Amino acid sequence: MMSGEAIQPKPWLTTVLTLYPEMFPGPLGIALAERARERSIWSLDCVNIRQYAHDKHHSIDDEPYGGGPGMVMRPDVLAAAIDSSIAAGAHRPIIYLTPRGTPLTQSRVREIASGEGVTLICGRFEGVDERVLTSRDIEQLSIGDYVLSGGEIAALAVIDACVRLLPGVVGAAESLHEESFEQGLLEYPHYTRPRSFEGKDVPAVLLSGNHERIRSWRRAQAEKITRERRADLWVDAGAECANQRAK
Repeated sequence: MMSGEAIQPKPWLTTVLTLYPEMFPGPLGIALAERARERSIWSLDCVNIRQYAHDKHHSIDDEPYGGGPGMVMRPDVLAAAIDSSIAAGAHRPIIYLTPRGTPLTQSRVREIASGEGVTLICGRFEGVDERVLTSRDIEQLSIGDYVLSGGEIAALAVIDACVRLLPGVVGAAESLHEESFEQGLLEYPHYTRPRSFEGKDVPAVLLSGNHERIRSWRRAQAEKITRERRADLWVDAGAECANQRAK
């Protein structure tokens, strides 16, 4: 390398363990995420779990001990896929996407995005054998209180949330600081042209040119919306808002 030549940073690497690699990149193959991938800001590696099956039928699931409906992903097959991923990215967190996981938050997304990348495990059937999760200390995350057919859609959501935070992906990076959850609040409402639409006008304060008044109005709207729609967030955000006003 010549003296003074810039060092190209390593791309943020996502490895997805799945039975359906054809589902990727999916929506990540367009718009901001795809442009960032083309610029090597991030990269995607899909691993077909089935290739680690041992028998001639490539079996990756079996009946649950104790009876019950459905099938369970075998620990030996999944462990082999995980171990291969660990060897390729030892410093990346490994996350299993499951409805019983810890709820994914914006703060956790920021933590993941600030690292070297992430390995995501997409379950299917009734889930995966518990032993492979505990033996490898796999983090378990949920994207919401509902059930999907598999972890692939959840994985796409996690990747998208992280990729947009990577340096150079979003043009106006300062806009990220005013989004929902960044300040512990939901985002304020937005308006654009035309000034009057179906009898409703843009709030006058946004046309005033007074930036301090606009900031105060937006903050008040964010607090109001959070208080009305997300009482769970307001428990902490409300106390913080009160402390700031008291200073």
